[in-house]
Amino acid sequence: MKIKDLSTVTVILRGYTYSQVEAVVKSMQNTSFNTVEITTNSPNAFETIKKISEKYPDINVGVGTVLNKEHVEKAIESGAKFILSPICLEKELIDMCKEKGMLVVAAAFSPTEVYKMVSYGADVVKVFPAKEIGASYAKAIQGPLGELNLMAVGGVNSENSLDFLNNGYKYLGIGSGIFNKEDIINENIENMKKSIKQFIEKVEVMNE
Repeated sequence: MKIKDLSTVTVILRGYTYSQVEAVVKSMQNTSFNTVEITTNSPNAFETIKKISEKYPDINVGVGTVLNKEHVEKAIESGAKFILSPICLEKELIDMCKEKGMLVVAAAFSPTEVYKMVSYGADVVKVFPAKEIGASYAKAIQGPLGELNLMAVGGVNSENSLDFLNNGYKYLGIGSGIFNKEDIINENIENMKKSIKQFIEKVEVMNE
């Protein structure tokens, strides 16, 4: 997977079953949303990732909450196109992914950690939790560090997403900020389609 294939918004799915994940993916069809993260602490996560990857080749399916070598190995086996982590990753793990053509989104919080992840070869650095540190953080650290591929994750929603994008973030990771959790649980595809449409429209209106 190439960095150009990563959509601005990555849909984060944590703790959902295969059927619920598939319902979300179906709601994403024919929209600008084509990237989904399924976390390792979801039921049968890697089996779900493998099935969704094979059934929906037009969707970028990644593994979230990657913490160790075992997670990386299983991500590779499942056919995931990318990994995301809530922590700084060891260079060995990033190298393993890059050798298999997988995109790496590693997390950081301080400028030192951000620089470290970039130097280790991470394609995108996920600033987490982004809401706690503020939207202007990305612009501030890129003054001395230069242009970076930064993703805001944690507390991002339709109300503040433009603040993050206008202040230096190129990507957003959003879960509950898009969908009503009950719609995912109940596999209400029509309602989820409406939620995506409303999110996109609101962000575009705010951007005018």
